[in-house]
Amino acid sequence: MGKYLNPGNENFKWIKHGKYIDKTGLLAEMNHRIGTPDNLVCISRPRRFGKSYAAQTICAYYDCTCDSHDLFMCSTISKKRIMRSI
Repeated sequence: MGKYLNPGNENFKWIKHGKYIDKTGLLAEMNHRIGTPDNLVCISRPRRFGKSYAAQTICAYYDCTCDSHDLFMCSTISKKRIMRSI
């Protein structure tokens, strides 16, 4: 059975050690929308264009059961004002 809540950051670690293109600006947009009427975000891309990578990034960033601070240290999200304490 799969983990649906707090899946950890292992998949994101694996992604970061490969050919990774920083798309953490998406997280800043999501942080901005949390708690507003515009809080629904649809991540829509063509087939084979990184939806799973985006989902693993989101999972690692918002998971409260693991420390992902080092994984996001040099990312775009680390330079944004609106950051969740990771």
